[in-house]
Formats: sequence, structure tokens, C-alpha cells
Amino acid sequence: SEECSRDPRPTKLFLKVICGQMSCSLLYSKKIFLSSNFSTEGEYIKMFMRGRPITMFIPSDVENYDDVRTELPPERLKLEWVYGYRGRDCRANVYLLPTGEIVYFIASVVVLFNYEERTQRHYLGHTDCVKCLAVHPDKIRIATGQIAGVDKDGRPLQPHVRVWDSVSLSTLQIIGLGTFERGVGSLAFSKADSGIHLSVIDDSNEHMLTVWDWQKKSKIAEIKTTNEVVLVVEFHPTDANTIVTCGKSHIFFWTWSGSSLARKQGIFGVRTPMLIFLIGEYIKKNGSVILFYFFLPGKVMEISKINFQFNHANALVIISVHLKCIQFLKHFKFLNFHPSGSVVAIGTHSGKWYALDAETRDLVAIHTDGNEQLSLMRYSVDGALLAVGSHDNFIYLYTVSDKGRKYSRYGKCTGHSSYITHLDWSPDNKFIMSNSGDYEILYWDIPNGCKLIRNRSECKDIDWATYTCVLGYHVFGVWPEGSDGTDINALVRSHNRKVIALADDFCKVHLFQYPCSRPKVCHITLLSYFKERL
Repeated sequence: SEECSRDPRPTKLFLKVICGQMSCSLLYSKKIFLSSNFSTEGEYIKMFMRGRPITMFIPSDVENYDDVRTELPPERLKLEWVYGYRGRDCRANVYLLPTGEIVYFIASVVVLFNYEERTQRHYLGHTDCVKCLAVHPDKIRIATGQIAGVDKDGRPLQPHVRVWDSVSLSTLQIIGLGTFERGVGSLAFSKADSGIHLSVIDDSNEHMLTVWDWQKKSKIAEIKTTNEVVLVVEFHPTDANTIVTCGKSHIFFWTWSGSSLARKQGIFGVRTPMLIFLIGEYIKKNGSVILFYFFLPGKVMEISKINFQFNHANALVIISVHLKCIQFLKHFKFLNFHPSGSVVAIGTHSGKWYALDAETRDLVAIHTDGNEQLSLMRYSVDGALLAVGSHDNFIYLYTVSDKGRKYSRYGKCTGHSSYITHLDWSPDNKFIMSNSGDYEILYWDIPNGCKLIRNRSECKDIDWATYTCVLGYHVFGVWPEGSDGTDINALVRSHNRKVIALADDFCKVHLFQYPCSRPKVCHITLLSYFKERL
């Protein structure tokens, strides 16, 4: 179905999405076991993970836990905007359509971006990562190929090609289910016969070349190409019976007749190129773009060079979102905005963290906490305090002044038996709730020397300013039965305190009603868009 949205405005609520760089550290038993009990500290629920008990005290306003009900949230999820572009490990990945839209892909979403109007539309038919894209000669129909995957129940998702309409975003054909191995690496429509046929290279060891009558979903020809990397397949622009494939140290010319394909190998001159990326234009590793042209005798001539450099080469990661701006940075583990939006704190793998001016990116502060990687950073509601969670099992506290530009060490929370995974502040800055990699839920008294609160029932009625912890009475119902321990990667409560957004390890985003204090509750699921962990 069609999803269309304008460039997000500052007043809109954004979901935090983490691609590729972080993974859930919580181990999990095959099933959740619950029991309701009473102690001198108060009534509590106990959940077991890998045989370890997790005690969660029931708030005072819950008179009878058996009467607690969690309904399906009325809100619905709609994909608003996609940031990022997959260009590092695949080819044939961006085209310009006659509508003025730029079509490209990231994860399992194909984006149609109108630069002039600053709008996006999204084709959402794929079930796993898209690896290649081809535009039909009519410039309306598009073919996209995806890799193999598994669903949340462990069932395999077969690689295949989808042909779809770029105007209506409706799927026209699904091709190759059960044929391709590992994934679809490259594909191309025929040109001389008005796009009747589709050639496909899969990601198997032999890089099988198949030719299809895509409207009939029938495979016409199939042959092994090479064990070397194959990067491009193209039909000859005027000869419908000639197909060209190329890649690592090779270029092959295929003569197609009926169900047979005959190969001729291209002969290079003195210098054999290490890789041929594409036919028509070739991007070298140093940033040069070389344009090619075919002469009738079969010679391939280099006719032009254009030098340019890409600005972003690494995976794009969004860890924190402020209502006024979104920042993309590389080589960092995570980040968190000061409530003023003027400063962003950034953590690294080495224990060092930085505070940068969000507009100019000037360095305003630098500190080091331990020598292990940092897990997360959270400013208090008013921005007067900063908590830094580390893989050394400690939470470091700093006082903050001058709108996030000055920091002074305040204290350290000591008591976790494993690294810090999540934490949240109370509205008055007096308390912190934290989770660890050892399934702990601990509470800290910040004004009294960052002391561990032994009687955890004292914190059962705190209405936390944010809720990102994945363990706790108000959210334990989000854990699915049969979880393997890496299911929940990120969780956040909405500003109106009515909904929980959850990113899981099966590339999905879910909505739950808040609080979510019963197991097996109803929820809304956003279809799978992100192959990388969320």
C-alpha cells in the first residue's frame, strides 16, 4: 500500500531507530513464568529469565492484579520518513524516474523520494533486505530483488523478485520463489523487446543467471556464470539475444537462444581491472567515475573520468532524536540530546564521551569514564544531570550547567552485576531506574550519594519521566512467549503515556498500550522494514 509523507516537522513525534550498531543484551528463557506473591514489602509479580527471578512490585493504585486488563491500543503505525540509502555493498541501487522521483532502497523499503517537494513514498512489499533494483523501459514498472531471511517463528523467507507499479505501488508479479539461493544480487529488464524479459543473477556460489518471461512468471533459461563475484547483469540495448554480466576480473557476453545460453569471455588489454561495477558507468574505489561506451566490434572504451568523494561511507545510525533536529554521526556508539537541543552528548567504545554543539558541531566538553565501552547516556528532565551507563557495570553521574556546556563529576552508582543496558529518570531528578545485562532492575537515590535502594517497593509508585527500560512492572507484558533472549532491542513510551513503541529482533516495530502488565497482550505491528537490528 502507498505511504506518503512530507519532510517531518519539529512538532511531530519520532520513533528512535537504531540500525546495525547495538543489539539487545538480555538473555531469555524459552518461556516466561509468572507468579503473583505478597511480602512485607508489598505485593509483587515475579518473572523468571533463564531460571533467574525478576521481582516487580505492583503499584499502590492497583487494587487487584487479577483485574488488570490491557487492551489493543487505538493508535496505528504509519511509516513517515526513511533515512539512509544502501550503497556500500550493492550496485544498481538508485534511479531517476520521469516523475522527478529518485527511487532507491534501504533495508526492505524501496523509497521514492521527490526532492523538489520533499516527499517520500514507500513500496513495502518485501519481507527482507532489498539488494538490487531495475527500471522497466516504460519507466513505470520496477523490479526489486531481496535476500533470504527468516520470520519470527524461524520459518525461512525465500529470496525472490517483485515487479511493481511505481505509480500505484501495487505488486504486479512475484518471481523466483524456490529458485534463487541466498538472495538476488542483480537484475535487468530487456530493452530491445520493450521489457518482456527479466534477467537475474542470484547470490549462490555459482551465481546462477536466469532469464524470465516475468509477466508469465516462467523461467526460460538458466546457467552457471562464475564462482567469482558478479556485480552487474544487463541486456544489450538493441540486441534482445545478448546479455552481459561482469564483476571481479571478468566480463562475459551471453548469446541467448531459446532455453540455452552460450558464453564468450571479454578480453582485456594490458591492465585487467580488478572489478567491473557496471556497464555504462564505473565507480572506482578512489571516487573516480569512468563512463564506458560499446562500439559494434565489441570494444569497450573509456571515454570520460569524473572525480568526486562520498561524504558518508559507514552505516548510518540514529540513536537519539530531538524535536528540533536530527543528527547523523559516524564512529560513535550512541548519543543523547540535552533537553535544550543545543548540545548532544556522544559515547564511544573506549569509555570516552564528548559533548558537541548541535549546530556547529564544535567540541564543548570531553570526559572519560572507565576504559570499557559506554552503553548509554541520559540527561535528566531539566538537563541538570547526566547519567552515563558503562560496560564496567557502573552508572556515572555528572552535574550539568550552561545549557549542557559544562560538566562536573557528581557520583557513581555501584551495584549492578553486569553492564548497563537501559535507564530512566524520575521527574524530580531524585531517582534512577536501570536494567543490566543480568536481568536486574535496580533503583538509585541520587541526592543521597547515588545509593542503591535496597527496598525496591519504595519506588513502585514513581511515575518515571521516560520509560525506556525493557524490564519493569509497567512493561513486562511486551515480552513474547518463546523469546530467545535477543527479541527486544529498544523500547520507548509515548509522551502522552498511553502507548509503548517496541523494536524487536525480527525487524518489526510494535505498539502496546501503556502500562503493559499482563502477558500475551494484544498489540499493533508495523510490517518488517529493517533488516538491521532496531
